[in-house]
Amino acid sequence: MLLDGDPMLGPADTFEQRESVSLAVLTLMERLSPLERAVYLLREAFSHSHAEIAEILDITESASQQHLHRARHRIAAARRRGEVDPASARRIAEEFLAAASSGRTERLVALLTDDATAISDGAGLTEVLLRYDAPQRIAAVARAGLTPTPAKRRFIGGTPAVHYALVNRGPAILFVLGDRVVGAVTFDIAGGKIAFVRGIAAPTRLTRLAEAWRRHEPDAPLITQW
Repeated sequence: MLLDGDPMLGPADTFEQRESVSLAVLTLMERLSPLERAVYLLREAFSHSHAEIAEILDITESASQQHLHRARHRIAAARRRGEVDPASARRIAEEFLAAASSGRTERLVALLTDDATAISDGAGLTEVLLRYDAPQRIAAVARAGLTPTPAKRRFIGGTPAVHYALVNRGPAILFVLGDRVVGAVTFDIAGGKIAFVRGIAAPTRLTRLAEAWRRHEPDAPLITQW
């Protein structure tokens, strides 16, 4: 995960290659066919030539080029659908946090698109990301995960502050304890509603984000003590 303004990104070509396998794009790639996804990763993340990809996947070079073209087109189209002005993005993220923290399921469902999807690493306890596909189910998971409790505070070692940030170019809510990011919830917005939610708490998945946060000058927290 990349915090907006991360100085570790380096030149544009390096950023594009890193961003091609960011969590945001990995989730977009779930919408691709298996071959499109494989070609996209081999080309964009590992810089294989089309001749090499053709040999690896047992397809023609022409087919490799066509799959890459379709994959890039679909990812670009999904990103455009997710574009939203910064003020609206922040408002939607804040409303989601408020509804989840206070257990308002109906409001959570109203903030989600009908085909919304969510993924989570189960508070950092599962290696494989868990997937949820129905707005009611996503709302229930968000309510359970984002309602503060003494047990959750004990689990993370204290009472975190909650901040709004831009992560992977999209709106996010970060849970910060001292100078440590202990959790992140990121959103894809489409048509003024949330189309995709990601909940990540595993330290290994938050390494880059945590490093960038320590160099970041944050705004005032949304919640001082969660």
